[in-house]
Amino acid sequence: MKLVLASGNAGKLKELQAMLAGLPLQIVPQRELGVGDVAETGLTFVENALIKARHACEATGLPALADDSGLIVDALDGAPGLYSARYAGSPTDDAANNAKLLDALREMPAERRSARFHAVIVLLRHASDPQPLICEGSWEGRIIDTPRGHHGFGYNPVFLDEELGLTAAEMTPEQKNGRSHRAKALQLLLQQLSSQLVR
Repeated sequence: MKLVLASGNAGKLKELQAMLAGLPLQIVPQRELGVGDVAETGLTFVENALIKARHACEATGLPALADDSGLIVDALDGAPGLYSARYAGSPTDDAANNAKLLDALREMPAERRSARFHAVIVLLRHASDPQPLICEGSWEGRIIDTPRGHHGFGYNPVFLDEELGLTAAEMTPEQKNGRSHRAKALQLLLQQLSSQLVR
């Protein structure tokens, strides 16, 4: 079965393809099918993930999986949140987003820099699917003062996993894919899929 990955984000695509590699599915990024990005006009991660998945389904006639995710910083009332990718404006610029975040937290002591990555993954079997599979995952951490590491993308260099003492950008892809918000959401989705297949 073909499954469209409804994302144009190269970092997300790489992670999702790695995590889905063991499934009996042909995983196809939407760009390979001529599908571009859609405006994310939702007010929640769930709404935006549904918008992206439905757009890919409508354009291809295939089942689609979409992710919407972001960084939630408690001291900033949840910002950058839904607007994580465009926090410093458009076009998306990871370095500018990180710089703006660190500037916003410049006077904030370490104990008040709690944050989490949150992801919603949606699977639509077809564009009018009345019962989409929706799964969420969070990854708790803290924002540090200075970027560290060269792996990953987005806010990875400033997001510290306190249990490991590493930023997300210092982890190997295998380490990150075993702990991340996206991995947790996808694991729940796979469990739901498995339970439906054995009914």
